Amino acid sequence: MTINDVLDPDKIALNLRTSRIGRKILVYNSTTSTNDVAAEYARNRKNDGLVIFAEYQTAGRGRAGAEWVSRPGDSILASILLTECVLNCELLSLACGIAVAEAVTEVAGVQAKVKWPNDVLINGRKAAGILVEAKSAPQTQGGICIVGVGINCHQTQDSFDTSLQAVATSIDMESHCVCNRNLVAKMFLVSMDNWLAAAQQSPEAVTEGWSRLSAQMGQHLTVVYNGAQFSGICAGIDPEKGLTLRLDSGGVRFFDAVHTTIVK
Repeated sequence: MTINDVLDPDKIALNLRTSRIGRKILVYNSTTSTNDVAAEYARNRKNDGLVIFAEYQTAGRGRAGAEWVSRPGDSILASILLTECVLNCELLSLACGIAVAEAVTEVAGVQAKVKWPNDVLINGRKAAGILVEAKSAPQTQGGICIVGVGINCHQTQDSFDTSLQAVATSIDMESHCVCNRNLVAKMFLVSMDNWLAAAQQSPEAVTEGWSRLSAQMGQHLTVVYNGAQFSGICAGIDPEKGLTLRLDSGGVRFFDAVHTTIVK
């Protein structure tokens, strides 16, 4: 079964019940990176809430400079521009992860989980990733942040590099149906709008949402922080300090996303 779901800004915007996200929607057939395009629009603060979609990226990137590869038309590749963002990157990334997980769950019919710092999983495999880039620090008037999102939609097992086939998946693979990417995009923007507002009113609501959807809560994890290795039980998340571990060696320690890597 195939479906014509070329990303269409009018279809995404139709009856889009959001207050901030999606005030303007642009779709590119091809670009280097949607985050790069959003950065250009960030010069004008009136572009707050702008969403950039692309069918294909020639230089898509993930966390820590990793390459994000997707064939044309297979994914949701998007960036949300926030020129008046009062949230720190850690909290913004958490809110976005929950929003993606909710949208994916709704479409796939299978519960998606969040994995700190920036992944969304279905049945233990990565279905989406998030990259938050701060262009200026949060302040009273708001800083400039760009939220980049990649959601695997139409990929099959053969779509992924052999090194990723055991750890990556897509909405179609998990739902055994062919999703409509315009619908996925709309659901994500609505959920993101809701969680962005929630994060501004109550960071605790975001940490509770993350804990509810976490694939790591209560699990034994090993991380590398600034070159040193630590192990312990995941006890939750802090909206400013990051991942919380009850260390095997005793005590509790926080690990921020910028300096920490999860050991696989």
